[in-house]
Amino acid sequence: MSMKALVFDKFGGPEVLEYREIQDPSIGPDDILLEMKAIGLNYADVYRRKGNYHLEGQPPYILGYEGAGIVKQAGENVENIKVGDSVAFADVPSANAEYVVVPKEKAIPIPDGVSFESAASLLLQGLTAHYLTKDSFPIKQGNLALVHAAAGGVGQLLIQIIKLLGGNVIGLTSSDEKREKALSAGADEVYLYKEDWKEKIKEYTSERGVDVVYESVGSTIMDSFEVTGIGGTVVFFGMAGGDPVKIDPRMLMDTSKTLTGGDLWNVLTSHEERINRSQELFEWVKSGKLNVLQTTFPLKDGARAHDYIESRNSKGKILLIP
Repeated sequence: MSMKALVFDKFGGPEVLEYREIQDPSIGPDDILLEMKAIGLNYADVYRRKGNYHLEGQPPYILGYEGAGIVKQAGENVENIKVGDSVAFADVPSANAEYVVVPKEKAIPIPDGVSFESAASLLLQGLTAHYLTKDSFPIKQGNLALVHAAAGGVGQLLIQIIKLLGGNVIGLTSSDEKREKALSAGADEVYLYKEDWKEKIKEYTSERGVDVVYESVGSTIMDSFEVTGIGGTVVFFGMAGGDPVKIDPRMLMDTSKTLTGGDLWNVLTSHEERINRSQELFEWVKSGKLNVLQTTFPLKDGARAHDYIESRNSKGKILLIP
């Protein structure tokens, strides 16, 4: 048996990706075989293709970690999942293929009313936004949050979730077009990095500052502390703009501020965690409270999709459809 997959034999630009026949995967007793219907493309896939991130095993390599599809086979130890069920996953390798082997503890059932495209768009970034707003700093009615990179995938989801939990949001982004995206996601106000955004936030909050900053840029961490009010929190969960400086604990003491860190893999530690958190996201999607814009490419045109995500002009979540 063989299947088609998007593979690459050497690291490099999008042109190294090829759509070709390879050996069908085989499942173990604790796995399911999923016929893929939608696959999420993430920036981490670009880093893996370039060789910046370590890859296990030998070529041909297959990218992709997130997706959704229909169960074709279930191993003998698999309960509660049967052939024909709709299932999604957030962190199973080799997703850029017609079929993917998914360990049962990573299989997330998709409820009726949620499309394969929505499920594949939502999990990695949605679960990130979920733990940031529920665990790292639980958003309460009336909280004011500052979201860095507000037009990005996680940024747009953070804005929507903060609003539906009763908070208000200021977004930060790099262009007028991205500002419009963040506003249409529901941000109350959006400033550009090239403006004097710290001054604007101080004015907006009458010098009080924000309750929480969701900091994913890294190099801006001291600016984030500057606009955080006394007793406020900076949640550090990414460094897309470079390494942060070292933080002096005395500054935290003098201002009663909190610095906390977040990583999704410290949260998704059990099957139960995956299911419970995903179900809440899926409920929000079904009720229309959470929307993810999608741009789709056929899986065979994966190189074009990689070009598009690297152009930095991409809109919404990029999906690959086998």
